[in-house]
Amino acid sequence: MKLVVNISRILVGLLFIFSGLVKAIDPLGLAYKMQEFFEAWSAGGFMPGLMGMLNGQALLFSIVMITLEVMLGVALLLGWQKKLVAWLLLLLMVFFTFLTSYVLFSGKIRACGCFGDCIPLTPIQTFTKDIILLFLVLLIVFGVRFIKPFISNKINALLLTVSLAAVLGLQWYVLHHLPIKDCLPFKVGNNILELRKMPKDAIPDKFDYSFIYEKNGQKKDFAVDALPDSTWQFVERKQVLIQKGKNNEPLINDFIFNTQSGNDTTEAILSQPGEYYLLFAKDFEGSDTGWIKSFELFSAKSPIPVYMVTADAKKVIELLGNNSVPVFTCDATAIKTAARVNPTLFLMKGPVVKNKWAAKDKF
Repeated sequence: MKLVVNISRILVGLLFIFSGLVKAIDPLGLAYKMQEFFEAWSAGGFMPGLMGMLNGQALLFSIVMITLEVMLGVALLLGWQKKLVAWLLLLLMVFFTFLTSYVLFSGKIRACGCFGDCIPLTPIQTFTKDIILLFLVLLIVFGVRFIKPFISNKINALLLTVSLAAVLGLQWYVLHHLPIKDCLPFKVGNNILELRKMPKDAIPDKFDYSFIYEKNGQKKDFAVDALPDSTWQFVERKQVLIQKGKNNEPLINDFIFNTQSGNDTTEAILSQPGEYYLLFAKDFEGSDTGWIKSFELFSAKSPIPVYMVTADAKKVIELLGNNSVPVFTCDATAIKTAARVNPTLFLMKGPVVKNKWAAKDKF
């Protein structure tokens, strides 16, 4: 039993540290995933007021959750406060298992983001993982007496302090700059136009259709190949999914540049030869707009074209005044995926991302 418990201790500790660090390189990604849960529960009528409040604090929850994962993993490996750590792990695993079961059985959220965007798992994979982990944590809880610290309490305290500083420092850095490992579709080297296309091996969804007609106050369903005569009045068409497709969504969705007059100019911008800059600024809510002046100087001196992409064009135009930089609108969710720091500067060559920086690191 002692051997089983300590093997479980090592596996769970290492996995918690790894899981936390994978998400620590992009804490905003976990925050956006949390917002999906809050929005789904709010839409389902579960305490919408509270869910709206929690939605606004998603980044704070993300940082706390990531830090807690790493610290519990380190503490478990060191054998520090073993009973407290074991019970906290159990509570956390029950919570994680609930979330992954919700993702799997509700179908309202595509993935839980357990390992961030770098290691995408299917709902069934994440649920299975959590069931196995829950079993291992239960072994630790019931066999906690077999866990012994490897080193003294003073050294344990020092290692825990260093771990806490490191995981918080890593998250601070990537939130102010960019993720140190980019696993998103807009990473350097990717062709945006190609990733907007449907995958070559896509299998489309299959639907069946029926048509509802009414006659003499009676409504009736008709198949598409057996429609009634003109004495019946059409009411509505029903679409029923009969077979779910596979790999039938582009990696990049809703990434469309619209001009101020509403024209789609995505292909024209991304297909141009040569290099150019795209500055992504999702919005200006609660942000310092001091970078605008630096951006104006940067764009005026730039030897290549500069464009701004935002979800709040009205505010941008107000701040830029008569600046000659073209401004395009784009879906806020697409910008959040493309630009983890607000604002973010892309160096493009045609549709290919050549480089990217947090704006504060470039001008």
